[in-house]
Amino acid sequence: MTTSQDERRRFSRIRFDAGCELHTDAGPVEVQLVDISLRGALIESNRPLALDLKGKAELHIYLASDILIRMPGAVTHLRDNQYGFRAGDMDLESISHLRRLVELNLGDETLLERELEALFPQR
Repeated sequence: MTTSQDERRRFSRIRFDAGCELHTDAGPVEVQLVDISLRGALIESNRPLALDLKGKAELHIYLASDILIRMPGAVTHLRDNQYGFRAGDMDLESISHLRRLVELNLGDETLLERELEALFPQR
C-alpha cells in the first residue's frame, strides 16, 4: 500500500476469521472473510463470483451460533477472487457487534473513538 493510501485510510482493517455468506439476488454464497473494518470488509471466494462493481449485496458474518452481523452494502473493487465490500446502513444490533469486535481487536479506545468520529462526522 502506498503512503497516500495509508493517509486516506481512516478505518483500521482487522484480520478476522469468521463464517460468511454473501447474499445477492442470485442467492447466498459462502465466502471467506479476509479482514473487516467499521466501513466494510474484504472477502474472497474459491471461485469467481458474478458480482459487478457497485452491485448491491448483504454480507452475513457469523461470530458465534447466536451472533450475526448483517452488513448491507455494495462491492467497491474486484481483484482475482477478492472482493472489497463497503458497508451501508446496518441495524443497531449488527453495528453494536461490529463495534465491539473492532474495539477488542484494536486494543486502543482512542483509536476506536477516532474511527467512530470518521464514520459518523458531526454536521
